[in-house]
Amino acid sequence: MADRRLQIFHAVARHLSFTKAADALFMTQPAVTFQIKQLEEQYATRLFERRHGSIALTPAGELAYEYAGRILALNDEMDQRLGELTGEMRGALLVGASTTIAEFLLPRVLGEFNALYPQVRARLIVGNSETIENQVAANSLDVGLIEAPGKLATLASQVCCVDELQVICAPDHPLAHSRQLSASELVDYEFISREPGSGTREITDAYFSAQGIAPERLKTQMELGSPEALKGVVATGLGFSIVSRAVAEKEILHGTLVGIPLNPILQRDLHLIHPRDRFQSKLLTTFISFARRKLKEQVA
Repeated sequence: MADRRLQIFHAVARHLSFTKAADALFMTQPAVTFQIKQLEEQYATRLFERRHGSIALTPAGELAYEYAGRILALNDEMDQRLGELTGEMRGALLVGASTTIAEFLLPRVLGEFNALYPQVRARLIVGNSETIENQVAANSLDVGLIEAPGKLATLASQVCCVDELQVICAPDHPLAHSRQLSASELVDYEFISREPGSGTREITDAYFSAQGIAPERLKTQMELGSPEALKGVVATGLGFSIVSRAVAEKEILHGTLVGIPLNPILQRDLHLIHPRDRFQSKLLTTFISFARRKLKEQVA
């Protein structure tokens, strides 16, 4: 029921890109640009500053973005509550997930949830743990699944499952025949790391520090933002990495990578986060319960 122009504006403001917003909305870029122009004419003010190849929100745009998020959230809440009155699970569900969870754990969860509740329109937003946490706190997402505990006081955080991390390397790498590896045994080899802000990066840095090895001592050759890119580099033999067991499960099975447990074992809790004080619809509580159960089954 929300004004379509408001939805378009919110998408452009969230992505700070007309092109990305158009892709997310399945619209052409000229159509998105036209709707934003109409909205600016309606309020007789500029909502975006057009710069060299980029855009930024004006002060009026910042205010509009804040209200648009609240209006759209209330619209979704109304849609869900009306659906509940008729006994039908329906409405939009905005799920954010850190890269590892989104690529290797969540697709099956969302697919099975959609099969049970076909009237639910789920949308998955992918980013590193820090990005997802900030978007949940800003009410741009209903729920987030991240690789570290939520740090913001406005968010409720609960453990949804336990994930094991392990060393991966190419079959011809010097570490490949090890049965297990300690932190001290890794410092002499080239390391392929996840990027700062990643939950995996945070947990591995903490692990090495707990073993008395400063992360700066590692021979870090690359910092990559994608698990797929990371596996591709490791497969060339350039170095080792540390990833969730689920990330490299297929490659280990096919023999293109080798997985080696750490000693002591490295485990982390995967966390489900949502706004602490925001109304939780039946749709959201049902999804949270469903996701926790299915994720536990996958990592068992």
